[in-house]
Amino acid sequence: MKTPDFSKGLLTSVVVDDQTGDVLMVAWMNRESYQKTLATGQTWFWSRSRQELWHKGETSGNTQEVKRMWLDCDQDTLLLRVKSAGPACHTGKRSCFFEELELRKGK
Repeated sequence: MKTPDFSKGLLTSVVVDDQTGDVLMVAWMNRESYQKTLATGQTWFWSRSRQELWHKGETSGNTQEVKRMWLDCDQDTLLLRVKSAGPACHTGKRSCFFEELELRKGK
């Protein structure tokens, strides 16, 4: 079994709803948060703004139970399929991806 390559720093972690396939959020993991995620079955990340470990839902109660996890071909990005206990976004939205951008077609 392959393991993530933390030699380049943090791993991008894409979090997807296991039932719907909707992308809920993107966060970052370091070695310690990755190991805590494996050990607990819940998502743990590295907060770049606070510079500390972050257990998703620790204060909000909106935890994420990891159902499945994949490592990409370069071992530097994780895809996590989760069961969420509430909204993934700090705004209260189900997903962090709710701002659709306008595409400019043509020129």
